[in-house]
Amino acid sequence: MDRQQAEAAIEALLFAMGDSVPASDLAHALELDVKDVCRIIHHMMLKYEEQDRGIQIIELEGAFQMCTKPAFYEYLIRLTHQPRKHVLTDVMLETLSIVAYKQPVTRAEIEKIRGVNSDHALNRLIEYGLVCETGRLDAPGKPILFGTTEDFLRTFGVRSIDELPVLNPEKVEEFKTEAEEEAQMSLDV
Repeated sequence: MDRQQAEAAIEALLFAMGDSVPASDLAHALELDVKDVCRIIHHMMLKYEEQDRGIQIIELEGAFQMCTKPAFYEYLIRLTHQPRKHVLTDVMLETLSIVAYKQPVTRAEIEKIRGVNSDHALNRLIEYGLVCETGRLDAPGKPILFGTTEDFLRTFGVRSIDELPVLNPEKVEEFKTEAEEEAQMSLDV
């Protein structure tokens, strides 16, 4: 199979599957080495970008997916008349940040960090497909562990959790101090 045939086959597979497909599965289907498949796909990604096409291939933790470029989302909305954008409130973003940086994390750990009940925010994030159950903690009561999903990666435009911005330790301490001061002020009122 030459490069052009491999690109066409990969394009067909990614288009037909719709969701992300692990590079190892593509390699198996094409009877090629995983490194070769990844190299071909990265070449395709550059080619799509250079040609300014309406589709792109994105990488999500060792898997690849063909999707529409975000710049064309509004056209899709007009065509389907079914907007899928979810509004993330500050509470939901705060909860999602905790899950993203601390995963796998339990509901109790999230609530300890936030200082308030997080049931509603966590349930909405699960409903939106940004957070999912990843297992159970080996502790009394076997609490559910939560983590982010591929939709989270897609939504925030990162290939893996490793690409999330690193938190500055000094800023974290500053945030903690501010939060403690706010909590004390609310108790004084």
